[in-house]
Amino acid sequence: LASAGRRAGSLRGAHPPETPRPGFSPRVRPHAKAPAEAARRDGTGRGGRAAMAAAGSDSRQRAAELFGWLVAPVAPGLFLARHWERAPLLVRRGDHGYYAGLFSTADFEAALRGGEVHFGTHLDVTSYAEGVRETHNPSGRALPAVVWDFYQNGCSLRLLSPQAFSPTVWHFLSILQEHFGSMAGANTYLTPPGTQGFAPHYDDIEAFVLQLEGKKHWRVYSPRTDAEVLPQFSSANLTQAELGEPVLEAVLEAGDLLYFPRGFIHQGDCLPDAHSLHITVSSYQRNSWGDLLEKLLPAALQMALEEDVEYRQGLPMDYLGYMGVANSDARDARRTAFMEKVQSLIKKLVDYAPIDAAVDQRAKSFLHDCLPPVLTQSEKAQSVYGFPARWQDGGPCDVDIRITKDTEVRLLRHGIVRLCNEEAGVMLYYTTENSRVYHKEEPKFLEIDPEYTDCIEFLLSSYPNHISVDTLPCETLEDKISLATLLFEKGILTTKKPLVQV
Repeated sequence: LASAGRRAGSLRGAHPPETPRPGFSPRVRPHAKAPAEAARRDGTGRGGRAAMAAAGSDSRQRAAELFGWLVAPVAPGLFLARHWERAPLLVRRGDHGYYAGLFSTADFEAALRGGEVHFGTHLDVTSYAEGVRETHNPSGRALPAVVWDFYQNGCSLRLLSPQAFSPTVWHFLSILQEHFGSMAGANTYLTPPGTQGFAPHYDDIEAFVLQLEGKKHWRVYSPRTDAEVLPQFSSANLTQAELGEPVLEAVLEAGDLLYFPRGFIHQGDCLPDAHSLHITVSSYQRNSWGDLLEKLLPAALQMALEEDVEYRQGLPMDYLGYMGVANSDARDARRTAFMEKVQSLIKKLVDYAPIDAAVDQRAKSFLHDCLPPVLTQSEKAQSVYGFPARWQDGGPCDVDIRITKDTEVRLLRHGIVRLCNEEAGVMLYYTTENSRVYHKEEPKFLEIDPEYTDCIEFLLSSYPNHISVDTLPCETLEDKISLATLLFEKGILTTKKPLVQV
């Protein structure tokens, strides 16, 4: 798969799965324009937070509910039909506390005081004035005294990937990524009153701007040419002279949402009377049909060369004399035959396209991109991360993982594993040991005996229900227990009840 390249939210901080801290309460509150289902969601344990924390729920449903909270009161189906990859969306909620607990200037300050934030790597100091965009990053650690001096002098502060420093943002994104089926990243932007931090530009990601504090004036412009519609890469800084009239202009206040597709030019500036803190959630970078075909077509051609002699037959000896740009206007029957032959071979190439294998390779890449899952309290108690092995009374205690034929298990999440048939064998890729730092670790996988693939597929199809180990389609009970124990030790499986009561 293509390299990830530049992306909003590519940095993550390394921590094992943990229990989220309290405080984030994304509620879908009753709203004058909200549909009934949004109002009903408010009664299920405060909307998004309930979806995030529900231990026994289906993670796919949890992800869908959280996405519904993100775009509410617009129905997700309506959003996908009218706005996704098509047009910007502005949601005014009139509720300054809608995102309460997600991220704040206090969390920004805590990250600085934690000592892990460094200029350039984790934090950018920027300004934009009189058409000039500048970056002012010194080297080394971002000390609060230095950072706040920059801010006091009119500089904008971009914290790259707050999920590296905030368990709450990590939890939020780790669930959304399952809904998108693509990496979900984030950056936060803290801007002083009366300033602008960035030049107009367009991005290569689908962007959701969540206004957390204060307010910000935004202008959004349509792509200027067909080539800039859903671009593969972000633009350079643009000048005001290169822009037309905005298709959307608005002041976002805390609790509001602004979405715009990749390719839509945008710029935001602070009004004189208020600072701004917003988080941009991003997804769908290099996740197009073309990106799939980049992986698929070379593999299809290789297979065709191996299996079909027509692809190995030699080119006509004289083709250089009538093909090529210099001969493109010539009327020649040989040119017509040559073009028809190429078209025939390309059409037949579809028969050799390993579509499922190419999709599996993209899924493998996605699992490497993923944030590790965040465990609820009950999930932790029922997984290896809550297993009570410890040192006590002069020696190890409760070390043995005793899984039996009657132990009931299930996948921790539906989207945390992927089976891939590769030249080296059958590999099971998984996300539970990923880092919060983007690609800090190599892809995590287990080589699986082909005879166990039915067991993995059975676990996937059974989710979110628990199944007893004895029902796994392995030949022997020993194999069933061995496989379940291995997957439990990797955090892939949880049990219905804790294996050891403490």
